[in-house]
Amino acid sequence: MSSPTPDGRGARAELAELCARGVDWRVDPARVLGDVSSARPAAVLVLFGALDPAPARTGSPAVARDLDVLLQRRAGTLGHHAGQIAFPGGRLEPSDAGPREAALREAVEEVGLDPTGVEVLGTLPPLPVPVSNHLVTPVPAWWTRPSQVAAVDHAETVDVFRVPVADLLDPDNRASVEHTRWGRAVRTPAFTVDGVLVWGFTAIVLSRMFDALGWAVPYDVRRIVAVR
Repeated sequence: MSSPTPDGRGARAELAELCARGVDWRVDPARVLGDVSSARPAAVLVLFGALDPAPARTGSPAVARDLDVLLQRRAGTLGHHAGQIAFPGGRLEPSDAGPREAALREAVEEVGLDPTGVEVLGTLPPLPVPVSNHLVTPVPAWWTRPSQVAAVDHAETVDVFRVPVADLLDPDNRASVEHTRWGRAVRTPAFTVDGVLVWGFTAIVLSRMFDALGWAVPYDVRRIVAVR
């Protein structure tokens, strides 16, 4: 793993390399789709940058303190994943050439970012989301130029924010959640930063990416936090 530069931009090269080699999501059996052919294709933009004037408070030996990732809070009235922290994204439309275009289009529609300031680095293998029958492709990207972001459609998104990656990696901010799916208990990664709980699909993607990038710091996986 290359060492990050003082402004965090060394992470861009590491993310691009990750897209080139891929990620083993180590999918729990409870997340396997019964019929992949019936799943609806979707994509999310996993947008990193080194543009936040308020760096991480906790620091990490693996990443620069000014590296952050863009997240949003979904509206509480949505049919699936209501109120959860998520990446910008959504289903592929017929007009989309593929997951890259879909993820960027959805991010523009949901948080109003300027796409000319975003460099798409590639794609990662699709990850199944059984509860909504989607097959979701994470699309890592790098924010080359800052732009204003905010919730555009409050029927879908109620908050948009950037979280320092070093804060997510802090062992004190990491935990697990337990929930029941199809009659069996499932334990998955979670992050708790400034009272915000990141769990489910978003936490799985971030956790597996951090592991694969060599950024992860050991934490107590036995620490269970309640899903709110």
